[in-house]
Amino acid sequence: MKINIDGSMSISRQRAIVGGAFRGPSGEWLVGFEMVTCMVDIFQIEARVILKGLKLGWMRGFGQVEVESDNVVLIDTIISGFAASSNTVEVRLIHEWCNRNWQVKLRHVLRESNKVVDCLTKTARGGMNELVVLVDLPSH
Repeated sequence: MKINIDGSMSISRQRAIVGGAFRGPSGEWLVGFEMVTCMVDIFQIEARVILKGLKLGWMRGFGQVEVESDNVVLIDTIISGFAASSNTVEVRLIHEWCNRNWQVKLRHVLRESNKVVDCLTKTARGGMNELVVLVDLPSH
């Protein structure tokens, strides 16, 4: 399963929005998620969305996931092995989730490759820190 993730900040509304979309081997929609959360730096926001995506993938029983993110610094931090000693709690937790009994690949993609998830993060619903799971592909 492939998961595209993204996070965005709304300075005017003092909030961040994270989202992700799981796709099957042929690119078909499997499940998505979105969540409004508190404002922190973009590195932590993107780490938070990877963590949420890993947890959802585990709960859905996916035996392997390929996480795609446009945050090259975060992906490099995790891949290079620095995640276990990171000052960012979410990054350390990602390290723990990656070391569970499943296969996790992390890959940097260009922002243009994340259009569906970018759209999710622009229209997120739900209350603060409430994970909204999207079983059907949103029409927006």
